[in-house]
Amino acid sequence: MPRDDIIGWMWPEACSMLARAERLQSQFFHIHGSVARQPVWEPPVDVLETRGYVHILVGLPGVDPDTIGARIDGGALIVVGDRSLPVDLEEALIHRIELPRGRFERRVRLPAGRYDDMQWASENGCLIVTLSKAI
Repeated sequence: MPRDDIIGWMWPEACSMLARAERLQSQFFHIHGSVARQPVWEPPVDVLETRGYVHILVGLPGVDPDTIGARIDGGALIVVGDRSLPVDLEEALIHRIELPRGRFERRVRLPAGRYDDMQWASENGCLIVTLSKAI
């Protein structure tokens, strides 16, 4: 294969991989301007709207639901909490860590409107926040 063909193929592939790495880093280890300047990761979310509700699903496998806080601030839902290793695994030899640990925060822009009530539950590793639309 001629050298120009190899470079022509490798360069776009390398640029694509770098862009993907930057997106992943931004998603999981985004630094927010908190007082303590702690690293903060952002869990993935889905926002679904039905006639009377907005449902936000936040992917939080391994996070104790009792440690999660959620509130509406302006036109956004803010979900905060912390993922830590279980106490019995704190001394374990780590071979791989892919699930981010530590403090997390996610700000989710809500569809325009007013909301009367907020309820949440934990199911299958997701926090499910349900907002009732004001009529």
